[in-house]
Amino acid sequence: MAAPQSLAASGNPGAAAGAGLWLAGTLALQLAQPSQPVALPAWQGVALDARSVHLPALQGQPVVINLWASWCPPCRREMPVLRQARTAHAQVRFLWINQGEAPETVLRYAAAQQLPAADVLLDQDGQLGRLLGQRALPTTLFFNAAGELVALRSGELSAATLAQHLELLQ
Repeated sequence: MAAPQSLAASGNPGAAAGAGLWLAGTLALQLAQPSQPVALPAWQGVALDARSVHLPALQGQPVVINLWASWCPPCRREMPVLRQARTAHAQVRFLWINQGEAPETVLRYAAAQQLPAADVLLDQDGQLGRLLGQRALPTTLFFNAAGELVALRSGELSAATLAQHLELLQ
């Protein structure tokens, strides 16, 4: 049995050029991706109770940031899990930061979900998601009391996954 040939040696220079372009494109995309934050980002938002919340000011306690939208089915499904965890972990600050929706929509949805108005923030232009390099919803970030990112979860959280990530905040 003959050894496999490289694309260039196979006499198909187009395939070799295509593979090279694909490799270069993949590398360029990886380099263009923002690095993960290592600290609570310098971002300020307005909560539904009209108070401003400056994320770096929360250093000193563990913080869980959930990026969500009411039109997102996985976001809606994980809300009760996050709400229950907030009750069970009073030492952790949970923030639900809505990405891109009108205040009336967020207020209506948060009230229906019994989310605390002081912990639901508006990010109408999605600035925090971009700052964090996160486009997927839902995304949940876990910061320890020193303000350092210790875990990140893109996608729906189960109760077990949430508990596992909360252990890292201890």
